[in-house]
Amino acid sequence: MRWATYFAVCMSVISVGLALGVTLPLVSLRLEGWGYGQFAIGVMAAMPAVGVLFGASLAGRLAAWIGTPRLMRLCLLAGALSVVLLALLPSYPLWLLLRLLIGVVLTVVFILGESWINQLAVEQWRGRLVALYGTGYALSQLSGPLLLGLLGTADDVGFWTGACLLVGGSLLLLGRDGAPSVEAHGNAWRDLIRFSRRMPAVAWAVVLFAAFEAMILTLLPIYGLRQGFSQETALLMASVVVVGDAVLQLPVGWLADRVPRQSLFRTCGVALLVSSLGMPVLLQTPLIWPLLVLFGASAGGLFTLSLILIGERFRDDALVRANAHVAQLWGIGCLLGPLTTGAASQWLSSHALPLVMALGAAGFVFLAWQRAAIGGPAEAMD
Repeated sequence: MRWATYFAVCMSVISVGLALGVTLPLVSLRLEGWGYGQFAIGVMAAMPAVGVLFGASLAGRLAAWIGTPRLMRLCLLAGALSVVLLALLPSYPLWLLLRLLIGVVLTVVFILGESWINQLAVEQWRGRLVALYGTGYALSQLSGPLLLGLLGTADDVGFWTGACLLVGGSLLLLGRDGAPSVEAHGNAWRDLIRFSRRMPAVAWAVVLFAAFEAMILTLLPIYGLRQGFSQETALLMASVVVVGDAVLQLPVGWLADRVPRQSLFRTCGVALLVSSLGMPVLLQTPLIWPLLVLFGASAGGLFTLSLILIGERFRDDALVRANAHVAQLWGIGCLLGPLTTGAASQWLSSHALPLVMALGAAGFVFLAWQRAAIGGPAEAMD
């Protein structure tokens, strides 16, 4: 196995998480300082999710034309340029376009980077290697806002730091090989439907985790505030969930190399269902803290295991196409999760966030116990 290449690709993708963790909060804070309302900030926050859908449709076609390593380097540099322009051109309409571009190019990096990691991973280590990447990326997202706090938000140092991180990620890929070979394809929606029918539990797990991640840092603190917690405690609740997601992925990956992966997949779904239903019941008790850790770990486990299960079934072009579909499903989850939860919070229940997650987890549990829920071995993407 090419260990140096594996770590280089991991660090390259992780640099994206750290750059986003620095720049995304800075954009929101800058818009708030300019006097924009929550809706305008929300529209800005949604632009990368829209870019995900475009990037997923372009990744395979561009990789076949340019080559995976070169395309990843170019996209990282394009992302760096977009972040630099955020600092140089403070304009809301222009920022919308730049955020859309960032979503497109960095989605290509995620699709190709995760495919490359899975292509390199040897089967007996696949669970741990994919989980190590997932842990690193989650920690990078958690560290981004902390780094921004050290850099400060009064000037544009955060933007320049994010750009430097992306340039550094591009340099890490120089001279690396072992990337999956790719054929030109556009990942049409009918192909996504075919993939979702072939692996329904995996498809729903990706949508569910994307919705989870989109809601935790934006809606969970608000949920805590409305349940009577202080702002500090509400933010701490969100941090505990993210830490649970990040820290416990390595144990999940270790187990994935030792126990039947489909059984572990189902167990994570049940744990997410139980922790979601338990949140309103235990919210005002000390037990809420270990429950939040379980909540984050089980949701993160679903995504980590989805990547593992895809990696053991697909290779080369089929692997890139499968990861492109994961990105499409991710974009759908990022768009639908906050919208559904926000509407339910306003019109149905103050506990909408955990109840929506419980409903999604129940749907996953149902799918995971169906026959052929994750597809057969060594599937081909025809």
